[in-house]
Amino acid sequence: MTSLIMKLACSQRPLEYPYTWAQFAHGEWAGLHIQTRLDEWLPRMFGYHMLKLGGLSCELVSRHCNIQHQVCIDKLNPLRNVESEIYNLPFVSKAFDVCILANQLDYTDDPHQLLREIDRIMIDDGYLIVTGVNPSSLMGIQRLIHLRKHCLPWNGRMFTPLRVRDWLGVLNYEIIDLSCFGLIPATKHRTSGAWIENAFSGLLPMIGSLYFIVARKRTYPLKPIRLEWRLRKRLSPVRVNYRTDDTLVISRGH
Repeated sequence: MTSLIMKLACSQRPLEYPYTWAQFAHGEWAGLHIQTRLDEWLPRMFGYHMLKLGGLSCELVSRHCNIQHQVCIDKLNPLRNVESEIYNLPFVSKAFDVCILANQLDYTDDPHQLLREIDRIMIDDGYLIVTGVNPSSLMGIQRLIHLRKHCLPWNGRMFTPLRVRDWLGVLNYEIIDLSCFGLIPATKHRTSGAWIENAFSGLLPMIGSLYFIVARKRTYPLKPIRLEWRLRKRLSPVRVNYRTDDTLVISRGH
């Protein structure tokens, strides 16, 4: 069963990767929601180097982060400062403290390999932020409409957030936060959209259009193994006291 799941994660069909939020349907709305949560988390993270992988990640603002050196990787986005293959990043191991991966997994033919490559360049206890479209949402099920099957973001693969969480768990990442948000894309009527979000907030963990995962790389097992302590019985000689002819004699047992 495990090998079958691994094969399903890989794809042979060509995928069109978006390099800017303008290519997305409701891209401005999606980028704004992700940016809001990014602004909440980045001030809590510290280190020396940050990686923003993919054009969508490059367009997210990270000036609130305490990390000054930030590397943006993409092939087409004008905000990039490094151009590279995502499966073979030109960095030494354990080089980055934080990595942002915005809606990239949905457009890769081998998401496992991509996560392993990111894990290679992440320092111990580093933070990984992953976002994507929830296929179980009202926005996600629109990929079943024939006219939208070949449009962004519906031409992506759309992995569920729980499946991405399991992949990160295999790599020994601790999930710090996992949330879904954005019930209905509301680009023009943002006030109405905010009202709907508040009214149906209880449903958002299940059918929110976008997911936001914050994970931290751990170097020790998340489920520690209990050690069984065995005490060895130590044999010690017995001291015996007895008197012979009114003389105290001390002997040691053998």
